[in-house]
Amino acid sequence: MRANRPEGGDARCEPISPADLFVTFTLLGLQGFGGVLAVVQQELVERKRWLTREEFVEDWAVAQIMPGPNVVNMALMIGGRSFGPAGAIAALAGILALPLVLVVLLEILHARFADHAGVAGALRGTGAVAAGLFAAAGLKLLSALRANPLGRPLAIALGAACFCAVALLRWPLVYVLLGLGTVACLLSYRKLKP
Repeated sequence: MRANRPEGGDARCEPISPADLFVTFTLLGLQGFGGVLAVVQQELVERKRWLTREEFVEDWAVAQIMPGPNVVNMALMIGGRSFGPAGAIAALAGILALPLVLVVLLEILHARFADHAGVAGALRGTGAVAAGLFAAAGLKLLSALRANPLGRPLAIALGAACFCAVALLRWPLVYVLLGLGTVACLLSYRKLKP
């Protein structure tokens, strides 16, 4: 059986069962309004200790370049790594099942009250909160860049270049990822090459 609670300090833990994966990812799915990076990092790194900060950054990077939603990809990776296909299915079901039901119910309500000014204002406010959560998670994860083979300054420069290309210049994300991602991979390969 896998240990879920650390014996002491910052020991890394693992999920105790597929049911543990299902419950954890269901709770994550229910908290993810507009962006879940901060919530996922808090739960998986700080609370559950299933991943270190460095492992989280690496897994999140892989999840971002795979097709589909980042958190779904992350759930599949963690579930599959822990319990194989059964773990992947449990984590996937957790992240999707109950949130899907809630989204359908919310859409029914939204269709009925979409013209109400309070509803439009609430949705704008939710977007601002999501942006703040995303920025806070990014700042919290900066310490993980110490272990990055590129080093903190170059990793930050590549991140800033990506932000400028996508947010300011409005270049398509796929081209930015292919371009800057290839540059980052080649630079990392050169630094890691024996």
